[in-house]
Amino acid sequence: MPLTTTVLGANLIASSLYDLGVRVIFGIVGIPVIEVADACIEKGIRFISFRNEQSASYAATAYGYLTGKPGVCLVVGGPGVLHAIAGIGNSTSNCFPLLLLAGSSESHQVYKGAFQEIDQVSMLTPFTKFAARSPSLSLLPSTIEKAYRLAYYGRPGATYIDLPADYIQGSVDRMETQPLCPAPAAPKVMADAARVKKAAQLIRNAKLPLVIIGKGAAYGQAEDAIRELIDEKSIPFLPTPMGKGVVPDSSPLNFAAARSAILRTSDVILLLGGRLNWILHYGEPPKFREGVKIIQVDIANEEIGNNNSGNAEYGLVGDIELVVRQLSAELQDYKFPSIPKALIASREENFAVSEKKANNAILPLTYQHCYKIIKDAIRATDTRAIFVSEGANAMDIARSAFDVEEPRQRLDAGTMATMGVGVGYAIAAAAACPDHLPVCIEGDSAFGFSAMELETATRSGLPMAIFVMNNNGVYHGVEPAAYSASPAKPLPSTALGFETRYDLIAEAVGGKGLIARTPEELKEAATTALTNGAVTVVNVILDPGAKTKLEFGWLASTKKKPASKL
Repeated sequence: MPLTTTVLGANLIASSLYDLGVRVIFGIVGIPVIEVADACIEKGIRFISFRNEQSASYAATAYGYLTGKPGVCLVVGGPGVLHAIAGIGNSTSNCFPLLLLAGSSESHQVYKGAFQEIDQVSMLTPFTKFAARSPSLSLLPSTIEKAYRLAYYGRPGATYIDLPADYIQGSVDRMETQPLCPAPAAPKVMADAARVKKAAQLIRNAKLPLVIIGKGAAYGQAEDAIRELIDEKSIPFLPTPMGKGVVPDSSPLNFAAARSAILRTSDVILLLGGRLNWILHYGEPPKFREGVKIIQVDIANEEIGNNNSGNAEYGLVGDIELVVRQLSAELQDYKFPSIPKALIASREENFAVSEKKANNAILPLTYQHCYKIIKDAIRATDTRAIFVSEGANAMDIARSAFDVEEPRQRLDAGTMATMGVGVGYAIAAAAACPDHLPVCIEGDSAFGFSAMELETATRSGLPMAIFVMNNNGVYHGVEPAAYSASPAKPLPSTALGFETRYDLIAEAVGGKGLIARTPEELKEAATTALTNGAVTVVNVILDPGAKTKLEFGWLASTKKKPASKL
């Protein structure tokens, strides 16, 4: 009896992903992708089943950032894809590699109003690097390979593959399919040598050079080259929120605590893996010095010259690690002589202000004092943390409160300032880095977007410590008396429930829930959360801050200031 060489479509998809090196998939199953998920599990791929496609897609993007290879998300068609578009946007805006796979109606039912029918390829094409339905089941492996490769070759981003039900449930002779090999690392290119020389000369002539480290440098795993450049040349640096840790925050050359002062003062800036968008104030005055020259290093030609008055003269296109080594070679005998004393004084003054706030143990609790308690507990328990942070004040204040010493150990709302990424990111971090503990600093509003994914984390056995900074509102809450006013008055649009028991949600889904209203309670709860090996939510009751000005500090307007004199 001859051996059969036919293979089911679901098994072919699973084999293709496994052969490419995929070992974790995030998603939600339903008709017709259940068979695909089960085939992946049988093949040895871990399938982490979420409660919402949005969170699953966010998790896949974070997994891609942390591992350097595309995170894979599997969802149903129609509404499942609509929900997962959130991950497509997150991937594209942050340049995180993502492969989205989704079921669709049978190919012969197109345009008939089939079950959950949407022209998903056409819908996603404008927002992805590649979106396709394979022309046949036999060509599906090569189509998947192309989508997987394109997600992380060049500038990382999102790709999409449509999986019709008849492909999933059909069969094909294996001899008609193309065998796949593990996906190789993306090719690396160096920058134009003449432009590197020009950039190096610019740095040599600078009165105050500055290196700005973006999350692209962290994703590109360029930390060794960047640390050597900064340490050997004594150039001060400034990390973006997710660029923290590429060079340790504890470095004496870190001027994050004097961010405004050094941006207004530096005349030459080396920008590594960052974009001149709102996070970097477009590279323009009043935040940046008038006439500053920016050497922008990016993998994408089209990014060079964006904003900063469209000046592309000093841009360098290439792999960040290789370009930094080129610059180091050109600066072999260079060392920046000394950082202005005024900048050092500004940094020390800001440190002192922050320290005073952190030590202020008043009640109700403040963000700053809470973060000091959590940070002290992390040190005392020797926790290897990956920080996940989202919210307005919760995230903004946490950015400077927690030191990061290694790259890719801080995830936040990112370029789109996306709320709802937190628990999904924490799940991705736990799956990608099992020797680290996700430590989440969540605003109470932001936590509400994905709180049900606590069940995903507990079911999947992925421990994490989540601190919900509960001030009863968006940005800030309202005074407790407002909830019991008589006669009742409408609450403002920013108000949430008074002292909502987020900790009990964790208890309900098999995790651990704790509540803290005092420094002593928070210290005990933090120690427990960091050491119990469980999914733990600490509900931290804060001062609602009802009388504070409603604004996001990062976007606060400033009057134009004259450039500092060196």
